[in-house]
Amino acid sequence: MSKRKISIEDIARQAGVSHSTVSRALRDSPLISAKVREEIKKLAQEMNYVPNAIAQSLQTQRTYTVGVVVTSIADPFFGELVEGIEQVAKQAGLNVLLSASHGDFEQEIAAIENFHYRRVDGILIADSRISKQYTQQLTPFTVPTVLINIDTEDQGEIFHSVAIDDRLGGSLAVEHLIELGHSAIGYLGVGDGSKAEQERLEGYQMALIQAGITPNTDWLAIFPRNQETINDIDIGKKMLSQLVSAGVTSIFCYNDMVAVGALLACQELGISVPQDLSLVGFDNIALASYITPPLTTVSQRMSEMGQFAMTMLLELFQGKTVKNQLLSPFLVKRASSTTEKSVDGSRLTPRQAQCGAVDC
Repeated sequence: MSKRKISIEDIARQAGVSHSTVSRALRDSPLISAKVREEIKKLAQEMNYVPNAIAQSLQTQRTYTVGVVVTSIADPFFGELVEGIEQVAKQAGLNVLLSASHGDFEQEIAAIENFHYRRVDGILIADSRISKQYTQQLTPFTVPTVLINIDTEDQGEIFHSVAIDDRLGGSLAVEHLIELGHSAIGYLGVGDGSKAEQERLEGYQMALIQAGITPNTDWLAIFPRNQETINDIDIGKKMLSQLVSAGVTSIFCYNDMVAVGALLACQELGISVPQDLSLVGFDNIALASYITPPLTTVSQRMSEMGQFAMTMLLELFQGKTVKNQLLSPFLVKRASSTTEKSVDGSRLTPRQAQCGAVDC
């Protein structure tokens, strides 16, 4: 009778570790420390273990790749997000594959299917258009998946998430303008149907109401996306005049790219920022600090979100229990916002603006 071959289970039993730890160590997985990898390899050699490549199932094979789906590779927001993902992935010895969905659900599903075909170890999806109604369609996708910049309350327990508190971010932007004395505050949106825009708009409205300011529909300029395909800068340029005509003295823009477009429109119309009109963006992309004037904005912590999401994915690889994360944004004050002017052109304090007179 031939002697029984040594198995991974035998090595795991002898080493006092799990089957998966031995399997990863023998494949030089970066998820296992170098010391443990060497100890397990030495033990395997002493026990005369011979790997059987045929017996390795496709389910347990690793490709050391991670698929990342973003809305657009042209948006600086996603560049900073992917940079954060890559920083953590590189340290773990993983390669990143990138695909763009262009905000379209079908393209997003196609990207996910393609990554599964390529047998990636995990998937990160930014600004997903996935909703509860597609749960059954997504059930077959079994690799660990983390959504970025959107919470998972509508996705059941299929996915995990790292998101920013968009509602809080919208409130922070508008509260800043109210503190500067503004009361006619516009919102300039992209109309992409995303949860992010919905919550930022809610934050905008909440801040107005809490300050005793009645929201005015004329102060809302949201681009009708179903009419044409257009980038965020052009949306800002195209919609700015609508809010100026409505008499607003300040504008909260959906994101920094929209704010850049609004700033360009102001320059074309001879409107001085912030002397005539204050602008606040959202994201805090690198460009925001270089334009003239530098843009006041809400920091989305893009690189951090990418790092958190990739770290969460690594923990899922290890079979750990993870908790969804909701990060708090913060306001970055720059030169694009200032106090509201009085009738005679002087600057009002917040208290004066609230009273509606220079002296009160």
